[in-house]
Amino acid sequence: MQEPTFLILTALAAQPLHGYGIVQSVLGLSAGEVKLRPGTLYGALDRLADQGLIDVDHEEAVEGRLRRYYRLSDDGAAVLAVEVDRLRKRAETAESQLRQRPGIVPGVSRLAGPYPGLNG
Repeated sequence: MQEPTFLILTALAAQPLHGYGIVQSVLGLSAGEVKLRPGTLYGALDRLADQGLIDVDHEEAVEGRLRRYYRLSDDGAAVLAVEVDRLRKRAETAESQLRQRPGIVPGVSRLAGPYPGLNG
């Protein structure tokens, strides 16, 4: 599952949100690293709805414009739960491997930048 999809489903896990609310939630969940553009967002929402992972919760008119709220479906919640478990296992494996490396303590060690040596 791509990170934007994971974050959209995560944003909708707690409550229904409209497009801008999803964008803001994803921005917060990703600590500002994932900024969804409208075309990307609405394309993803259409795809997720077609897959049955999200549903339209309700619509409301705001200043003459229709605002559509989306919610995570039961199938979407199940898929998100499986992905959370998969990612947790991968993170635990990586942490275990890093603990075998001298001088690196996952969650404690600080290296320069988010990905040293990968910044170009």
